[in-house]
Amino acid sequence: MTDILTPAVSDYLLAHCTPADQVLLDLAAETRTTFGGAAGMQISHDEGELLTMLVRLTGARQAVEVGVFTGYSAICIARGLPKDGRLLACDVSQEWTGVARRYWERAEVAERIDLRIAPALDTLRALPFDPALDFAFIDADKENYPLYYQELIVRLRPGGLLVLDNVLQGGRVVDPAAQRPAVVAIRQVNDLIAADDRVESVMLPVRDGVTLVRKL
Repeated sequence: MTDILTPAVSDYLLAHCTPADQVLLDLAAETRTTFGGAAGMQISHDEGELLTMLVRLTGARQAVEVGVFTGYSAICIARGLPKDGRLLACDVSQEWTGVARRYWERAEVAERIDLRIAPALDTLRALPFDPALDFAFIDADKENYPLYYQELIVRLRPGGLLVLDNVLQGGRVVDPAAQRPAVVAIRQVNDLIAADDRVESVMLPVRDGVTLVRKL
């Protein structure tokens, strides 16, 4: 993914938000060491702080995350929840989430997280249709973003917030020649959100693009 920030601006940005604690620093380091290039799937620390703040600002108690990887974003979301809040975390990898579980324990948020190892669409479709979710974060396989959005938006309460990551695809969303399935799917979900009269939304140039969707 193409970062819209120069390295110097990125460093300055990270130096001027709440710093990562030792748990997050160790998790990021282990993810890089263990998974190499795949570590790029982990969100940046400033985006993690944004998630924590958004969860707190919405007063969320019931949250869903689609795409866990090694658990960095789940820690950030769970830290924004009250002690009796719950995060339903969806992933398909025992290997990645095995790392996540250890760090959730270290971060003392494990009791707030319900990890489901299964295709996320199956997990979401098994949820009640009641609009009871306060917060949702999508950061998983891009081809299914439109489906994840449709399943989550009907279950989000009025005033609830849905956050989507990687909505710029390194700038490829504006390149007509870019026709990879992931890019096409992100264009579809971006257009779907922009035309959805059930919500209000804003797309932010944070890292690889973050869209905030508030249900009306």
